[in-house]
Amino acid sequence: MTTQPDHGESLIPRPERTPESVRVALARVAPHRLGDMERHKEQAITAAIADGRIGHLQHWLTHWQAQVEIERRPDLSARYRAALTAVHSTDSKDDPAFRSGMSDLAAVEAEAQQAVTA
Repeated sequence: MTTQPDHGESLIPRPERTPESVRVALARVAPHRLGDMERHKEQAITAAIADGRIGHLQHWLTHWQAQVEIERRPDLSARYRAALTAVHSTDSKDDPAFRSGMSDLAAVEAEAQQAVTA
């Protein structure tokens, strides 16, 4: 596990950038998402084999590191869940609350991704 800037208390330390470390961390903070992670990994492997590029696997790992970052940090998790609630409580993509929620989701994802790639 690595050190990170202080964002308040985290549920667990940030995992190292290895598939196994990220999987173990996800199992601790969001075990219900392990199936999604595995399916996404299989898609990344299939795409990497098809076009001979390892970038698919690097993207997969970064994506799931960011998902763990959101789940392990109560500040990000609360913002993420509030944005999801806003998005799902709208009836139309034209609703300003939908656009605002989507913007908030993107901001949380970007912050999480920056935290794990810095």
